[in-house]
Amino acid sequence: MTELDTEETAAPEPQRKSGHHGLASRRNFMRKAFFASGATAVVTMGGAGAWSAMADDTTGTADASESAPPSGAPSDGPGGPGGPGGGGPGNQTITEDFFGLTTDGKRIDDLFTIHSTKVATAPVIAAANAFLAGLTDTQKTATQFTVHSTEWRLWSNVDSYDRQGVSLADLTDEQNALGTALLKAALSAEGLETTEKIRKINQAAGEAIGNTDSFNEDAYYWTLMGTPSATEPWGFQFDGHHLVINYFVLGDQVVMSPCFWGSEPTSMKIDGETVTVCHEEVLASLAFIRSLTSAQQSVAIVSSTKSNESMKAGAFSDNAVQAYEGIRGNALNGAQKKKLLGIVEAFAGRAKADAAKVRMAEVRSHLSDTYVTWAGGTGDDDAFYVRVHSPVVWVEVDCQAPGPLRGAYGATDGVPTQMHVHSIIRTPNGNDYGKELLRQHYLTSPHHR
Repeated sequence: MTELDTEETAAPEPQRKSGHHGLASRRNFMRKAFFASGATAVVTMGGAGAWSAMADDTTGTADASESAPPSGAPSDGPGGPGGPGGGGPGNQTITEDFFGLTTDGKRIDDLFTIHSTKVATAPVIAAANAFLAGLTDTQKTATQFTVHSTEWRLWSNVDSYDRQGVSLADLTDEQNALGTALLKAALSAEGLETTEKIRKINQAAGEAIGNTDSFNEDAYYWTLMGTPSATEPWGFQFDGHHLVINYFVLGDQVVMSPCFWGSEPTSMKIDGETVTVCHEEVLASLAFIRSLTSAQQSVAIVSSTKSNESMKAGAFSDNAVQAYEGIRGNALNGAQKKKLLGIVEAFAGRAKADAAKVRMAEVRSHLSDTYVTWAGGTGDDDAFYVRVHSPVVWVEVDCQAPGPLRGAYGATDGVPTQMHVHSIIRTPNGNDYGKELLRQHYLTSPHHR
């Protein structure tokens, strides 16, 4: 069976955990059939142009005005996709070709190239192959997509989103162990711990409000794009409430973005132990803003108040256009630059150390052209929003108003606090999901020409 097949074969189903649904609904049945026929048509075209079309769901132009609009999907009010806090409830679908985050609708060329990084990707390849081998044919059909599939972009941080793939609730203990091994191969100890804590709090908060049907530790879904390989592009997505990991691999290059990390609440006592998550990015952000002089803060801080939701590039905002704002890296001293990098490190450090090192080197090379903007307070417990924005990295940390899990921590008003945090890391200028590397691979690899 190929990854494009849509017909399920008879295979023994695993013993599923009680109290949870089975395989995710197949709202994408026709979409997969379309991709299957579309991919065949593209291959028939032949030539590098055909492979370019397969490699990306964009026209390949470096100017958004010559392609689809670079805006996000229509917003359905605050928190709607494409609007502030993109990824909230609403019309959650992609409405245009992928282009990537830009400052003006035009991508900067030559930022990303195919080259050796010395990142050890063999362990994650082996773990992904083992995970796939542990799935039934039915599960594999639901989980595996082509590497150029639009499925990459169909993720959301909200609990009610109709996801693809196979959920943790669909898997046996043995299959879940293989999934955990894949995360362990891709993430650092801190990254793995963060994913586990987010899920753990989601379960405990769901129990606290009496709604574990919507909020639990098993409503997280696996999809794999392409076939794990040491030479061909592939990747995986782990997607659920407050937790989304996109992980692209090409040879020894890794692109781990977009990644969404969040929680409500961010700290909760569970079985007598206080579990805290998303604290690293909050502390790093406060350390940076407090390192600035009053004059520098007057440039960086665009507002002393914090709106309920401020995130600009959440789910379904892959093509957001946002001009640089705030204080520029070349206006900082050495100590302040280190604290700025600390914000990015809180995210990059959730990947394995070698991949994180490559990512941070990339960020450092554009440090002078990195901007930081801030809204809200700067006190220990103040709600705030911060955005770090450069040609190669985009980070947002957003302290939000109480949401559906407010009852788990006694919130009674709509004031943003550090108890509800959304944060994201992206790669601007077309390399989210590794799409720019994917495009170059299909254009330059001899066996694709």
